[in-house]
Amino acid sequence: MKSLTEKERYRIGNKITWITIIINVILAIVKVGVGIIANSTAILADGMHTISDVGSSIGIIIGLFISQKPEDEEHQYGHEKAESIAGFILAILLVAVGLKIGYSTIEMMVSGDMKVPGLIAAWVATGSIIVKEFQYRVAMYGGKKINSSALIADAWHHRSDALSSIAALIGIIGSRLGYTFLDPVAGFVVSIIVLKVGVELFIKGYNELMDSSIEKTKLQQIILEIKSHEGIINIGQIKTRKHGSKVFFDIKICVKSNITVVEGHEIAEEVEDIVYKNIGGVKDVLVHVNPCEDKKRYSCEICKK
Repeated sequence: MKSLTEKERYRIGNKITWITIIINVILAIVKVGVGIIANSTAILADGMHTISDVGSSIGIIIGLFISQKPEDEEHQYGHEKAESIAGFILAILLVAVGLKIGYSTIEMMVSGDMKVPGLIAAWVATGSIIVKEFQYRVAMYGGKKINSSALIADAWHHRSDALSSIAALIGIIGSRLGYTFLDPVAGFVVSIIVLKVGVELFIKGYNELMDSSIEKTKLQQIILEIKSHEGIINIGQIKTRKHGSKVFFDIKICVKSNITVVEGHEIAEEVEDIVYKNIGGVKDVLVHVNPCEDKKRYSCEICKK
């Protein structure tokens, strides 16, 4: 598949996110309004969750805009981590929203101030489930296409909103059947869903900002292919780090000590080609070539350093 340019990535991500913002603004107004009018704690909590979607989507637009900027003197490795920062902030926002919703519903259950919600709240919750699941699928498709952790995080935000709408619908129906405690209980379930997604995204964002490595399965496949190269005696240290949507790859290889500089350079370029072919989104590959004095394959001590 043809790799996308930064401008193409920004255009696709920006388009999806703006559509999301418009839909979420409408949904949030409807949910909060109906939650107040129909006396539904669950749908009101769901509306607060949707409001947080709007804020996170704006953050993603800013992150995508910054990440497409080329390298400069102050940021010589590029600006791709802006997406990771946007996803990280989104996770913190989700955790905060989850805690707020949970506290409000517990307070209501303790006070006993529970009312039967109007039927319109159930219809709004049903509509929200359909819309949010659609948003999840669109955002996830776009996030995978442009390899954006921030957009993928936003997709899970939509899925959590769909799940919270399901919980809200169950609570509303149960409350109307006479079990009034189910509406605030549904609100509390919403808070748990939001917290779970928030914590998972927080851990993922933290790892990206701490330069986590690529998946071991991808690395093992590359190692096997590089080792099969006839000009390489052994492989030394390999380091990889994610940089937003991109990957940096550093590797040390051992070659025969009596080959020319040109031959060593050609082998290094072939190693680069192997990495670019097997890993998507690689921004740079650094190959350090070491001379190996030991003729026995894979036994050279310098390669182990």
